[in-house]
Amino acid sequence: MLKYTIERLITFIPMLIAISLIAFIISIMAPADPVERLSKAAGTEGSADEQSSASKKIKQELRKKLGLDLPIFYVSISNLASSDTLHKIQDKYQKTNLKALTHQSGNWQAVSNYYHALLKLEKNQKSLQINSSQEDLIKITEVNNQFGFEIGSLLETSKKEIIDIKLTKMENLLNDNTFLNELDQDFDYVVDCYKKLSTQSTRWKTFIPTIAWYGLNNQYHVWLVGNGNDRRGVIRGDFGESYIDGQPIARKIWNKIGISFALAVISILIAYIVSIPIGIYSAYKKDTFFDKGMSLILFILYSMPSFFIGLLLLLGFANPDNLSWFPVSGIQDPSSFDPNWSWWHWDALKHRAPYLILPIITYTYGSFAFLSRIMRIGMIDIVSQDYIRTARAKGLGENKVILKHALRNSLLPIITVFAAIFPSSIGGSVIIEVIFSIPGMGLEIYNSVLNYDYPMIVAVFTLVGFLTMVGYLVSDLLYAVVDPRISYK
Repeated sequence: MLKYTIERLITFIPMLIAISLIAFIISIMAPADPVERLSKAAGTEGSADEQSSASKKIKQELRKKLGLDLPIFYVSISNLASSDTLHKIQDKYQKTNLKALTHQSGNWQAVSNYYHALLKLEKNQKSLQINSSQEDLIKITEVNNQFGFEIGSLLETSKKEIIDIKLTKMENLLNDNTFLNELDQDFDYVVDCYKKLSTQSTRWKTFIPTIAWYGLNNQYHVWLVGNGNDRRGVIRGDFGESYIDGQPIARKIWNKIGISFALAVISILIAYIVSIPIGIYSAYKKDTFFDKGMSLILFILYSMPSFFIGLLLLLGFANPDNLSWFPVSGIQDPSSFDPNWSWWHWDALKHRAPYLILPIITYTYGSFAFLSRIMRIGMIDIVSQDYIRTARAKGLGENKVILKHALRNSLLPIITVFAAIFPSSIGGSVIIEVIFSIPGMGLEIYNSVLNYDYPMIVAVFTLVGFLTMVGYLVSDLLYAVVDPRISYK
């Protein structure tokens, strides 16, 4: 069994790589800009300072910290016309525009000259000194802003007809406003560079494939392994920072996972303790009144959705107008809970018990029908085997035949279901935790989806994938424990 376990752990390596690749693709394909989101979470963004050099410097440092100034992967497959340094462009809209222009022209050097000419024109336009009387200042400011807007549009536009319209507008503004004369030379250079996109076109280069190798200095490697400085990588538990509050994802998960894990384990244990005896007895009393009646009751419970049962329990047993036996939400009363209590402290357990009764019932009831039916079918199949009839023929008592010989082999289907414990302990129950306002992973995932907190979503996806593999490995090992006929030698 040790050899089998080692072999299975080795097979985890390509599976983990595949999971990490999928998670990384999700993270980079997410529509939100992580720099903008983290800037807002850190409070560095404001309407007055949005274009300030200080704000840009902060964003540039944040982009470098996240590794967004690096190529995406170890290698890239592109064409001869494309640049292998395009990843250094910070603005994603400008980056998309440069890709489109390169595809149209096939001459990256001409595209680069045009892009830098626009950046120089934009820089000189923003630093333009305006000397005017008070009554003309508003009009001049509007014209200057309009000219800057056209430059910004050109930086993000690759369609020829739109570029021609923008250049014509800018030329008219230059001709009609003398205070813009300082920008004439820079504008003429932009027009000249733009014309060279077509006159010096080498479109044939876009049809020649090339492979660029970036080595270990890429976004995926930093995301997975870290950079040796401030980034530790996913394999060491560093999933980045939350877009909501800028807190480390690992810390947020660690603070929330204990509650969801406790609820999942307690609920599953109760479900197994109740369901296994019901399944055994139903199989023993097959097609009797007890079997049919219990099946009817359990399937009625199973057909009711968890959110309906949760709301029904709240209205019935946590309602001041009805029976206010249990608290409405949360897991503790902040006014009476002592923060110095550990979770295993008797006072802490006694304090939190009333808060957890209704959620555990909601968490557990639906499993009764599912698990008991699996146990019943497995037991019926086993008791019809020849070795069970042989055991009865030898004169063994019915309890010994069922509980010793039949039960052990009928646990295989139950063990398969047991593999779901690990991922469910991470993900929690979104519906139940939202209904009862339980501050666990389910509620955290719900808030992350609403707020587009992609690092948290990717982290949960990665952990659930990993723990699913661990769960199936544990199930395979338990098969050999309960059934001697199964061997992994």
